[in-house]
Amino acid sequence: RRSGDACLYCGRQDSPEGWTSPIKAARWGRIAVVVAMVAPVFYALTRYTWALGIPLGMSEEYLQSGQGSGTWISGLFLATFGLVGAVLMLGLLQRWGEVFPRWMVGLAGRRVPMALAVIPASLVSVLLIVGGVGIWSGLAQMVANLAASGAEDAEIIGAIVFQLGPTLLFPIWGAALAVATLGYYYRRRGPCSVCGRGASGDGLKSLRHLM
Repeated sequence: RRSGDACLYCGRQDSPEGWTSPIKAARWGRIAVVVAMVAPVFYALTRYTWALGIPLGMSEEYLQSGQGSGTWISGLFLATFGLVGAVLMLGLLQRWGEVFPRWMVGLAGRRVPMALAVIPASLVSVLLIVGGVGIWSGLAQMVANLAASGAEDAEIIGAIVFQLGPTLLFPIWGAALAVATLGYYYRRRGPCSVCGRGASGDGLKSLRHLM
């Protein structure tokens, strides 16, 4: 930053902000949120299907075994938690991610602290990436175990797509969430308290229109 004649605190220069400007950050941040929502929705779809007794990507015997052990009920709770996370990711785009909605008594109308969204989302993105990499590292062994158990090729493919597939998307989910969080930060950070850059109101109306 010093060599680029930028603010040592915010990193802004006198030249236009480019991809870090609020308007552009709102655009690529929206794309990142859409990508990040694919994994939890796909995960929830498969888990709800199994909880309803539909053997999607598995044999009838394996489905009944999971029903007896309560595995699909646990998956149902995890799926619901994932959907809640997907809805919360929309807050990185919507107005209620900046201003508390009316139904939140005592907080309605107040600005949402940026750290309240940035810190949890950043931590979750790291956990998703690390966890997803761990799942990918064990993928070959999982496939080998399925083959050793006598599973047919169709069953192995079904297991990879529907049982492991949503979790294999975790690294993409985490990376997209990290990008969306960065876009939220650039969109909301406002003028720098040290150099004053970013204080111009140009483009704010366009930004509200995009939201």
